[in-house]
Parts: sequence; C-alpha cells; structure tokens
Amino acid sequence: MANRLHGSTSPYLAQHADNPVDWWPWCEEAFASAADRDVPILLSVGYADCHWCHVMAHESFEDTDIAELINSGFVAIKVDREERPDIDAIYMSATQSLTGRGGWPMTVFLTASGHPFYAGTYYPPTPHAGLPSFTQLLTAISKTWTDNKASISRAAQSITQALRDANQALPAGEVTNEMLDDAAATIVGSFDQVRGGFRGAPKFPPSMTLEFLLRHYERTNSVDSLTAATRTLEAMARGGIYDQLAGGFARYSVDADWVVPHFEKMLYDNALLLRVYAHHARLTGSSLSARVCDEIVQFLLSDLRTENGAFASALDADTDGVEGLTYVWTPRELDDVLGEADGAWAANLLEVGPVATFEDDSSVLQLLTDPDDAHRWADVRARLLLSRSGRPQPSRDDKVIMSWNGLAIAALAEAGSALDRPEWIEAAKVAVAALFSAHRTGGRWVRSSRDSVAADASAVLSDHADLADGLVALYQATGQIDYLTAAGELLDLIREHFTDGEGGYFDTADDAPALVIRPRDPTDGATPAGASAAADALCGYSALTSDTALREAAEMALRGAALLISRQPRAAGRWLSTAEAMLTGPLQVAILGLPGPEREELAGAARRAAPGGSVIDVGSVDDAADSGRPLLAGRDCVNGKPTAYVCRGFVCDKPVTTVGDLADLLRH
Repeated sequence: MANRLHGSTSPYLAQHADNPVDWWPWCEEAFASAADRDVPILLSVGYADCHWCHVMAHESFEDTDIAELINSGFVAIKVDREERPDIDAIYMSATQSLTGRGGWPMTVFLTASGHPFYAGTYYPPTPHAGLPSFTQLLTAISKTWTDNKASISRAAQSITQALRDANQALPAGEVTNEMLDDAAATIVGSFDQVRGGFRGAPKFPPSMTLEFLLRHYERTNSVDSLTAATRTLEAMARGGIYDQLAGGFARYSVDADWVVPHFEKMLYDNALLLRVYAHHARLTGSSLSARVCDEIVQFLLSDLRTENGAFASALDADTDGVEGLTYVWTPRELDDVLGEADGAWAANLLEVGPVATFEDDSSVLQLLTDPDDAHRWADVRARLLLSRSGRPQPSRDDKVIMSWNGLAIAALAEAGSALDRPEWIEAAKVAVAALFSAHRTGGRWVRSSRDSVAADASAVLSDHADLADGLVALYQATGQIDYLTAAGELLDLIREHFTDGEGGYFDTADDAPALVIRPRDPTDGATPAGASAAADALCGYSALTSDTALREAAEMALRGAALLISRQPRAAGRWLSTAEAMLTGPLQVAILGLPGPEREELAGAARRAAPGGSVIDVGSVDDAADSGRPLLAGRDCVNGKPTAYVCRGFVCDKPVTTVGDLADLLRH
C-alpha cells in the first residue's frame, strides 16, 4: 500500500502517515479511485492539535481490523481543516444540517462526485452513549451502498442542493449608528456580570466582540460597553484559560469561570487577543492589559515563532496523550520546587489548594488578585516556569497559515505602536518577509507552508484579507510605502478573483479547483470571516489612499452584513468593529515633520489616543509629494514645526503642533 501522506506539509496528515488505513490526501485521483472501485468515500477532517482527533486515531485508525474494513469498502481521504478551510466549511455545514451539531474529528461519507450522504463527528470503537461503534457504522454504510445505492444517490443530491440553497448572499441593508447601538445593547444584555464573558459554559475568548465594545464606547461613551469589555478582559487574564507562567491563552474554558481550559494554544486566538488587550491598555491605561500584551508577545516569540520568523499554528492540547500534563500543579509539586514557605504562598496566590480544580488532585494556575510582593512573584514565577520546562511539552503544529500570520502581524504592529514597543513592530516585519518568501509564487498566494516549503492549497479569501489588514497596520507603524503597496495588490486580487458581482465575496477564488459548492460564510467565528476582514482592510486602505472605488467596495460589503449585524451581533464582531470605523470616517491623522523626537511625540500621542479603526500616516514634507501617500499630500508644517492634521470624513480640524492639542482633538 502506497503511503500518500508522508512528506505532507500538514503535521495532521503526517500524524496519520503510518496508519494501516490507506489514506489519500484530497485530490482528483482519490475520487477517480472511488468511481473506478464503485465504493463510497470516507472523509475524515481534523487538525493536529485536536484532542478527540487523537483519540479516534488511536482507537480506530491505528487498529488493523478497522483499517481493513475501511480499505476494502471505501476510499479514505484525510483533510487538515486548517490547510483546507473551504473543504471543511462545506462538509461541516452538511454535518450540522444532518446532525444538529458539528466538531472535529468530522466523519463524512461521500459519493465519488463529492456529494455528502451521511455525517457525524467522533465515533467510538465500541457502542457508547447512544453512538454506534465505528465498525458498526462502516458496516452499515457499506451494506446500504451495495443494497440501495439509488437511495444514497437521491439523498446526496438533496443534501447538496440544500447546501447550495443555504449558500446564498444575505439581503443587503443599511448599517446605521442606531443599528450598532442596538447590537451593543444586545451583546451587553448577555454579559455575565459575575464571571465576565457572555452566557454560560463553555466560554471562548470573544476577542472581536470585545474590540467592538471598546470602539462603541469611544464613539458613544457607553459605560456598559466599556464595563463588559473590561470585566471580561480581566477575568480571562486572571483565570486558568491564561497561562500565568509563560503567557498566552488557551482555546477556551470548559467552565463558566474561565478556570479549566482546553489546553491547546492557537496563534489566531493570541493574535486577536493581543490586539484587543493593546487597545484596552491604550484606551484605559490598564497595567494588567499592558502586562498581558507583553506576555502574549513573549509567548508568540518564544513558543510559536518559526526559524524563518513567521508563526506556527498552535501548541497541542495534549502532552504524551494527556491533556494538561504540562500545565497543572499540586500543592506538593509547588513545595518541591519552591520550598514550603514559597510553596504555600504560591498555592494561596495561584488557587492551588486541597480542593483541586482539575484531575488527579491537580489544579490549573489562576491569579485572581495581584501578588502582595511583586519581586517575590517574579522569582516564584521564574522558578516554576523553569521547573515546568523540564516536564514533557506539548507538540507544536509547525505549519504557517497565511491568514493567522496576517492577524499576528496586525496585532504586533498595532500593539507595538500603542505601547511603544518597536521590537514588536520589527517582529511583524520579519514575519511579513517570511510570508512573501514562502507563500507567494507567480503573483498568487498559497495558504500554508512548513519549513518554508509551500503547500499545494491556494490561499482563500481570509488569507488575502488578513494579510492585507496586517500590511495596512504595519505601514502605519513604519511609514514604509512597500507595505501599503503590497496591501493594495492583495486587495486587487480579492476584487479580481473573489467577488460575487453584487458587492459580496466567496471564500475561494474563481479559478480555484471546483468543489460541490463555492463556499461563502459571512459570520465571524473563532477568526474573522474572510468578507469582514476584506471590508476592514478595504476601509483602512481607502482611508490612507483616498481610493474611492475601494471605499465603495467596503461599504457594499458592509451592507451585505446588515442582516447578520441586526440579528446575530455576537457572530459579527469584526463587521461591527469595521462599521464603527466606517461610520466615523474613519478618523484620519496625518503628521508631517522632519524625523526626530518632536515628530515622534506627536505620532505617539496619535497612536495612544486615536479611536480604534483610525488611520495614521506619519512622514516628512518630501513624503507629502509621494503620489502613494495622498493623506499627506497638500499639507505642510506650521511654523516649521512637526504638525498634525485630524480629519473626519471630508472635514478637517485646524492643524496643531503640540501633543496636548492633538490629544484634545482626538478625544472630541
């Protein structure tokens, strides 16, 4: 049996390379084989850091008897959902439609033409909790295929048609200030005032929703919006979902109190959270939010940065097959590392007591109050982290995802600007260079790479949009015109290959390999929707360049999300943030002057005080003559001093030359 998964750029596929299952990657040859053999396709979708994917792999895909059943009756295709979000989106929609729920591992049975006819998620090796065993399921599917293929074909066609019907653009509408106010009220109405966050368990970090609440507060002075955002940010930062020793957030909390995480750490979560914590620190002066930013960046640079300077996708939830093994502690373990006095002090501080919060009498570390002795805590934290580094460590998914790196680039650029950390901006520049080196070929882009080797899958809408957004942010942090030019090129590709002709967007390019449907999902989930990220990038780029066509494209995209915003605002966080920026202009700040301390003071004041979504361009009088920097064009310094111009829409305030005057303009 040829092993077709060896050498894959996907760590998830590589994990299955030695299974006795005769796996295929997603390819035309696999579907041709199914047609030639007249057997159905078993599609298994997961990702490298998925706990239950590992469980099903060990229980079923490594079992020779189950493998023989699969190999004899099916063509088995393995897909990494992170490399192929388009495939995942289509068949997850089918799974949710057929079962009422979804998740990974995802198990879908297809015809040789790719039409789904049966779907589920995890299946156990023996019947359990109302689920058939995987063997029973395989046997039943194979028998039905043999005995009643016509009914399967009819079901598959019906399911696919339902997916196509559900894949239509939403009706367009006007997005107004009142609509944003209503969305904020709806979100705040579900706020958990005791624990932070929204509703009950499990709780996911609502990064984009929090970003919207901060922007809404800046426009309206809504105390409720700021309170909900602040309380949630603090609760997450002090809870077990946050790594109190090494920094970085886990994927979600299994409980309503942010105590016990699902321990995988994803790049996209930490990038989005870095951005919102930086904006909260900028807006409120919160020392906690500033500290969390510093620690998230430490985590990104020490644990996720690859050799070429881009960022790996994730750290696994499991260590040696045990979830949380690296991270949890008992009182005895604290004493062993710190001694009795410091051990008892740390146990009290970190909520490690006789009543364990995790398994086997162990607890997840929390930091619910600030330590009474900062120097002692720094010493204790360092010793615990050093000891923890000697434990078995979770594996790392080393593949580099273009869109997630775009999120990280934007976060590093904006956090570095807001908190005056130029080294973070430098890290963003290095990541950009790595993406341009490994992900761009022949004027087009690929979604993922590993060890600087590009994968086969083409970049999807979110890849182009998130990187464009990151480049817009990095241009504002550096003034290097090449970043703005590159952002414009990505936006041109979006408009050429992803538009639907009516102001909306598909998630795959018009020249991508055809699937049973061409997916389009406007909802913001764990990451921004490709369409909302595109609208955001179009808004920022057009404000910097005065490109009216791209501004109109952003407005049309936003109109397509009006129904989502009004009915499901929790699923429209990036749309709402973008709308806040667009309906206030966005605010534009141009700063001119010779490079030096005075100009940097003005620029720093703008980056600290300008509302979220504002655009800032800093340059010299010579730069104002650059046709690529129209925000600076036609402006001059007042009395030879570095000068700031603040504009809202088409109305500009009187230019100012002092930090105090600029801060006053930005507050009103």
